[in-house]
Amino acid sequence: MQELIPHIDTWLARGNAIATATVVRTMGSSPRPVGAKMIVSASQSLAGSVSGGCVEGAVIEACQTVLSSGQARLLHFGVADEAAWEVGLACGGEIDILVEPLTHYALIRQAITSEQPLASATLITGPGLGKKLLITPDGVCHGGLGDPVWDERIRRDAQTLLTHTITKVVEYPDLACSVLIESFAPAPRLFMVGAVHIAISLDTLARILGFHTVIIDPRATFASRERFPHAHELHVAWPDEVLPGRLDARSCLAVLTHDPKLDDPALRVALNSPAGYIGALGSSKTHTKRLARLHQEGFSAEQLARIHGPIGLPLGGKRPEEIALSILAQIVKMQHER
Repeated sequence: MQELIPHIDTWLARGNAIATATVVRTMGSSPRPVGAKMIVSASQSLAGSVSGGCVEGAVIEACQTVLSSGQARLLHFGVADEAAWEVGLACGGEIDILVEPLTHYALIRQAITSEQPLASATLITGPGLGKKLLITPDGVCHGGLGDPVWDERIRRDAQTLLTHTITKVVEYPDLACSVLIESFAPAPRLFMVGAVHIAISLDTLARILGFHTVIIDPRATFASRERFPHAHELHVAWPDEVLPGRLDARSCLAVLTHDPKLDDPALRVALNSPAGYIGALGSSKTHTKRLARLHQEGFSAEQLARIHGPIGLPLGGKRPEEIALSILAQIVKMQHER
């Protein structure tokens, strides 16, 4: 959703009404996950994607119909559906897409731009198709699904999913409805200790993947805006001055100097935190020595096993850009496995 905000702001400033199309179910081989969005303006400008191109034409038409009627629609596309075949969904999968007028945008935009978590619950089957309930982490609600009992039950489920940054459809058979619960959470943070050449490429690739990037190095010559013009944060400081209290379960840490003076303080903080990913650059020999040092300091074998070392998937590349790619590939793999 964050990448769509500039488009929405521009279209609203021009006075254009906007419809949103959201993938709510996928079955079999589907090119886009649940929660993927496309937006379409009344002037037929579009941004985002719900199928990688397969069904966008039909969805655009549905968006225009929804903007005219003001009523949400649930679309189904699959290879058994002749209409879907005609628009190109030939990959063997099926998708359901909710098309609706853009609503509650100010609240969602404020949460995303201020990096405050927010859950959105939308009825996708049952009476009141398209009704929404927005839920903050502390349980404050905006909007409603038409029944206070439903709202309270769905609020609890949404808070749980938001805690784990999960977007999914929840079925409520006894309520005869299905609800898409979307978790809008701040971008995951990638902390890079060591403003070395690899970090330059890693910062670039990580931002493309939606990470909030943080560079940490006490050496001002290395940690400069000239070298890292687009990093979200740049700290000329020691890692144990910056990291404490900042590593949560979605945080990733890459220590890149293979210098114990910088790497070890960062690893000490990370191993005592819930950080989701910890990786350390260096050869197998270097990593063995690193583990021995940390073990002598009292870290258990279970704690030390959290460190990915040598860092990254073994892609075989040696250039900084290739090593950065291997690190991010390992992080993405870990995220999806978790």
